[in-house]
This record gives sequence, C-alpha cells and structure tokens, in this order.
Amino acid sequence: MTGTLTVVGLGPGDPRYRTPAAMEVLAKATDLVGYGPYLDRVPEREGLARHPSDNRVELDRARYALDLAAAGRHVAVVSGGDPGVFAMAAAVFEALEAARPEWAGVSVRVEPGITAMLAAAARLGAPLGGDFCALSLSDNLKPWDVVMSRLRAVLAADFVVALYNPISRARPWQLGAALALAAEIKPAGTLVAFARAVGRPDESVAVMPIADAADRASSADMATLVLIGATATRLVAGADGATHLYTPRSVGRQP
Repeated sequence: MTGTLTVVGLGPGDPRYRTPAAMEVLAKATDLVGYGPYLDRVPEREGLARHPSDNRVELDRARYALDLAAAGRHVAVVSGGDPGVFAMAAAVFEALEAARPEWAGVSVRVEPGITAMLAAAARLGAPLGGDFCALSLSDNLKPWDVVMSRLRAVLAADFVVALYNPISRARPWQLGAALALAAEIKPAGTLVAFARAVGRPDESVAVMPIADAADRASSADMATLVLIGATATRLVAGADGATHLYTPRSVGRQP
C-alpha cells in the first residue's frame, strides 16, 4: 500500500505559531524526517518513528522520505518556518523529478508555516508593509556573485530585503560583505533590524542605522533574520512608549 508524504512547516519555534493543519499532520504521521533540531521540536509519542539527518543533505532526506512513503508509511518531512521558503518543499519536488517507478502513486502535500520573515516583522511592527523580497545569503547552491548581483538589484529598487541564512561557521564573512554593499547603495538613515530566534526564550531584536549594521554582523547566526529597510522604513512611537518599525504602504509618503 502506498503511503503519503507531507512537508510541514513548524513555524519559527514557539508551538503557538504552529498551524492547526500542521498539528493534524504531525498527529497522524508514522514517521518524521528532517534536520535533528527541528525534529526535537515535535513531542514524542508512541508509534512515531524519527529519522534525523544533517542540515546539508536535503536531497538525500527527500529521497529517503519518498522511499518511506512508497513503503506505505505516512511521512511528515519537517521544516522550520515555512517549508516552501528556502526549505524542504523544493527539495522534495526536486527529488520527484527523478520519477522513480517505486514512487508512483505517492501523494505529496505541503502544509505552510510562519516563516522567519513574517515572525520577525510582526515582532518589529510592520516593516513589510510596502514592497519587499527575500534573499538567501547562502552560496552553497548558487555562486556568491549571483547573490551579490541580486542583492545589488533589489537594494537599488528600494525593496525591504529579508536576508535568510545570513552567516554560519562555514560562511563567516558573507553577511558583513552584504551589509557593506547595502551601506554603499542605501542612504545613511536606512534602518536595519536583526531578529534572532523570534518566539523562543533566547529571542533578541535590535534596530540600527545601516552605517552600524556591518559591525554587528558577527553577532548573527543561522537563527537570525536580517531586515534591510527601504528608504521610507522608519520607527514610530506607540501609545505605550514602545517603538515600532514600519514601512508605509504608499510610495513617497513623508512622515
């Protein structure tokens, strides 16, 4: 009997941000497949088999999950955030392109999650209120000159830019280079936000002028989402004294 494969987004970390649809899939799954720390976010229960793997073997993980489903298992491939944003959904469909005969009839679905960009934006205020884009700084799957050319284009177009995968032990300098480029292109008053582990106990959020952002790059890690504001992005004081980062919906609107 052929099983099923569902790619599930767990959200940014806090179980409250997990969708009911994702919870239903996890409750029915016979097998969990994913990066070990993501699997650790799912509570143990009887009859649930876990198959952890390293974070850099996405295609192997996808093929293994498809093999399990072809053997009649109900598989949940687990991603943090949203599985369709720089995550496992694309890897599963890339694996499916091989069209192995044993995978015929396997039902594949994707359940969305709250991606880091949305969680960080909500915590900050409304920085994605205007046009925005997301860019991964990882050069594991694309050349660094492609990353920089795309970043240069969206900065020049004055999008708000959400930088995923900003820095790691294997890539310690790329975020600094990206922020240095942004400081060359954007006005000095442009605001940059560092949002780390939003919704988790070790959450930290900071907003600063772009001129100061490159010096903070070394404090980021793979749990950090970096937002480079548009020219119009600004801070506004709330009635309770808090400050909120937001981007107006209209272009050219002045404070």
